[in-house]
Parts: sequence; structure tokens; C-alpha cells
Amino acid sequence: MNPANPEAAAGGAPMPSSAQALAQSDARRMPARNLDASELQRLVALLDGWEVHGAVLQRHCSFANYHDTMAFVNAVAWIAHRSDHHPDLQVGYNRCQVQWSTHSTGGLTLKDLICAAQVDALLCPSKA
Repeated sequence: MNPANPEAAAGGAPMPSSAQALAQSDARRMPARNLDASELQRLVALLDGWEVHGAVLQRHCSFANYHDTMAFVNAVAWIAHRSDHHPDLQVGYNRCQVQWSTHSTGGLTLKDLICAAQVDALLCPSKA
């Protein structure tokens, strides 16, 4: 956190203040710096259905059928490829668990929250 501006991300850019702003951010341009507890709490509160478990941000998603599940998985793969940041996915017939973590820092970074917000935009485009 920038001590001169507590709402600034590393590098001086302002921290996103909405899920939409988070989803529109470019994860590739974000520094790999673990978020402190207050930053993490504030940003997770912007998201829908995500929970922090240690150094992992995760969400469980349910779908009507296998086809919808796989369409979602492929869309998440596109987000991951475009962001050069890849989640762990656990996939079943009509469900998927998405887990973001920045392995190189051993914690959660702004990259994880940006990608989670982009996943939210897939699930509820009217909020994006």
C-alpha cells in the first residue's frame, strides 16, 4: 500500500473501487505484491461469492449441465491466457471451483482479484 495514499495500489495507481473497475483492469500490468489484510478485505467485498481461504481466493459455481460447465471453463481459460495468470480449477458435471492465488508471492495479489472480477463478469454480465 502507498502510505501517502492508502487507496493506491503499488506503483501509485488508485485501487479499484468497484467490481466493474476491478474487472476492467489489466492483470498483466499489476505488480506481484501480496495485498495486506485491509486491502484484501475491501476488494473481496466488491466481488460476488468469493471467499479467502489462507492464500487462496475461491468460488464455487453451479451450472445446469455439462455443456454450460465446460463453456464456463473455456471462458475462464481465455481470461487466464489473456491475463497470463492461471487459476486452479476443479471441474465436475455441473459445477466448477475456481481458485486464484499468486504462487510466486505465496499469497493473494491484485492480479487474483482482477481475474476473479472478470470471472464474475462472465457469470453476471449485467453487473460488469
